Amino acid sequence: MLITDFRVDSPNVQYNEDSIVSSYQYLSSGVERSADGNWSVRPTATQYEFRTSTAVPKLGVMLVGWGGNNGSTLTAGILANKHGITWMTKDGLRKPNYWGSLTQAATVRVGNYQGEEIHTPFSSLLPMVHPNDVVLGGWDISGLNLAEAMERAKVLDFELQRQLVPYMQDLVPLPGIYDQDFIAANQEERADNIIKGSKREQVATVRQQIREFKERTGVDRIVVLWTANTERYSSVEEGLNDTAENFLSAIERDEAEVSPSSLFATACIQEGVPFINGSPQNTFVPGLIEYAVQRNVLIAGDDFKSGQTKMKSVLVDFLVGAGLKPTSIVSYNHLGNNDGMNLSAPQTFRSKEISKSNVVDDMVASNSILYSQGEHPDHVVVIKYTPYVGDSKRAMDEYTSEIFMGGRNTIAMHNTCEDSLLAAPIILDLVILAELVGRIQLRRDGEDAFHGFHPIAVLLSYLTKAPLVPEGTPVVNALAKQRAMLENVLRACVGLPPDNNMMLEFKC
Repeated sequence: MLITDFRVDSPNVQYNEDSIVSSYQYLSSGVERSADGNWSVRPTATQYEFRTSTAVPKLGVMLVGWGGNNGSTLTAGILANKHGITWMTKDGLRKPNYWGSLTQAATVRVGNYQGEEIHTPFSSLLPMVHPNDVVLGGWDISGLNLAEAMERAKVLDFELQRQLVPYMQDLVPLPGIYDQDFIAANQEERADNIIKGSKREQVATVRQQIREFKERTGVDRIVVLWTANTERYSSVEEGLNDTAENFLSAIERDEAEVSPSSLFATACIQEGVPFINGSPQNTFVPGLIEYAVQRNVLIAGDDFKSGQTKMKSVLVDFLVGAGLKPTSIVSYNHLGNNDGMNLSAPQTFRSKEISKSNVVDDMVASNSILYSQGEHPDHVVVIKYTPYVGDSKRAMDEYTSEIFMGGRNTIAMHNTCEDSLLAAPIILDLVILAELVGRIQLRRDGEDAFHGFHPIAVLLSYLTKAPLVPEGTPVVNALAKQRAMLENVLRACVGLPPDNNMMLEFKC
């Protein structure tokens, strides 16, 4: 059964005019090792209080790469939903939806009624921005309007595109930052809409563009998300970008090794605007991370987790958790959109390879019965540009595991995923949840004042391939654990316990 309207009836929850306040006991366990080498595990309980503002703002979303496949597809999808546009295909009438979005198309279990499980839409846990109310804008190095960009992307059915042209032809991206050293040379012919000047001047221009967008649209809050071309990795060097001071100094000196994505992130931090990196490059060099933490501005990334990597984070977790030992993981992709063309350059492919390869590390490290110190499966990632297949990416995986008594088990998988149609709902989730996270405050026992979460938004890990975490924080890649983390924090905000699946009430 699905319910959409509910309140948690508990003395630990207060529904005020402008907020929800909940008291929550967090149970955890710490591990200690004594001088004689013995280990002990100690359960601990910590009291938290959450306060969540229920005032949903008018949200502006600015996309870097607005005119690309993802940006034009997301814009078209929101407009189709907002205006109720339907279209005919050879398979019949199609209606717009937000399938593929965690916040708009997934549910959460809230309890049991007379033996029947009760669920609610994810968006009903706490007040969230609705996608139809989002105000879109952004930048692109290509000056095509969004209708032309949608046609160039070749993602959506023609009949739908035809109906969307009147809504999209007047939407034109702002000039973007272009540095041919950071992306493939084959992108140069698209770069006709560029911010000129030094890196310091480019940052100042982006800041002004953000302020003008906010004033022009009347939005209350803005979230900026990078969905532009994958960049090569920036060199991380002492004195260049290892500290906030050095990084800002490098911008002032117009150092070549500061990437466009890092410049956009810097402008957002200085404007107090959350910045999400949706590509696999190392936008968040150490100095930039330090700067965001100093200014207490939300950052998150890296790279959307939409198809092959999402399956990998499920399957490897299953295999290792079942006591099987993955020894070889080979992932092959071919795609024909502009992302594939840009990734055909070795330096940009390397960024993608790194983000895809690290996704199994924490799952392997969790089982020292199977893997000795330093042991790791062979893990190969291949991406090839094939223009004919367009946005319909093919992903082929082979997982070989050692099993009982020297046996082997091989799982082969073929996944055809329409790249931008999977990525667009993830972009929506990232910006909606980033805004929500900014409205949640908490305090522990002994703390006088409420405060927000750490500015590195670990709660968005479910949606990214290479989740950014604060120093000293374990990286979790297993998909089920990432979703449970996010879901259970939101449950805590309304006074619900974590969903632990024990169901003891049915076992006594």
